[in-house]
Amino acid sequence: MAASSQSIDLLDFQPDMVVSLHSAFPECKGFADFQIPAFSQKSDLVPPVDPSYQLNPQASVAILAGFAYNRRVLIQGLHGTGKSTHLEQVAARLNWPCLRINLDGQITRMDLIGKEIITLEDGKQITRFQEGLIPWSLQRSIALILDEYDAGQADVMFVIQRMLEREGRLTLLDQNRVIEPNSAFRIFATSNTVGLGNWNGLYQGTQLLNHGQMDRWDIVAALNYLEPVEEEKILLAKVPELSADTAKQMIALANLTRKGFEAGDISTLMSTRTLITWGENWRIFKDLQLGFTLAFLNKCESEEKPLVAEYYQRCFATELVVNKN
Repeated sequence: MAASSQSIDLLDFQPDMVVSLHSAFPECKGFADFQIPAFSQKSDLVPPVDPSYQLNPQASVAILAGFAYNRRVLIQGLHGTGKSTHLEQVAARLNWPCLRINLDGQITRMDLIGKEIITLEDGKQITRFQEGLIPWSLQRSIALILDEYDAGQADVMFVIQRMLEREGRLTLLDQNRVIEPNSAFRIFATSNTVGLGNWNGLYQGTQLLNHGQMDRWDIVAALNYLEPVEEEKILLAKVPELSADTAKQMIALANLTRKGFEAGDISTLMSTRTLITWGENWRIFKDLQLGFTLAFLNKCESEEKPLVAEYYQRCFATELVVNKN
């Protein structure tokens, strides 16, 4: 595939090659092989390939089925597991253009569908309809990624629901127009919950999603934290100055916080993202304890810090200085 990116009109841009699952994604050889459309040219919207990123085989094959068979794919998992990045990295290896939309509380129906705007032409005020992100994407060869899907407001979610139908047509009522999706348009989403809202108190702002909407997702894949060996590869790729022994100790500590969170002993946990931040802090301050304190410990409640310090001592055989304030 071409390595250089360029400005391409995505309205007429179509996949011009196919790759096999096993050859293009060798980590998925444990699954049945199938053909996946791809692009030989790279447009401006194709994410850069991160060679240090470790693809999860099961999540990857689910995402690739979405690209190959136009299935609606939802990736669910705890924070920091790399859900959005995983989607982007799969798309990057196919040279498939991507657009990420974060469904925070500020995204409105007009942002997604479009709105009337007033412009000046030849000294006269002209009213025009400006397409929103969804009609723009729907007409182009784009993988649309809806981040924080379970944080979207109700009026926004019902707009998205229209696209989750099998045909995926979008009706613009204000324009008396029905938009047919581009044959290379794909839609994906990421969420921390599976539509159950903030049941554990960890994800404030998430919404309960109605079953009719959840039922429209063809494939729901879970992306959890990596195995220690794979997580070590990522950590050492991002912070190569770390020794392998130190990386193993850091990952062991992260796994203790995850088990403590599952048992209800602590209210937060260390994600892969937190591990990388810890390593980057160590590179700045040349102090492993300070890096850990700034990356994770200060996020914990004061009552939890002694237990976290115990985790640290078990992994590093040294006492962690805890400021209880």
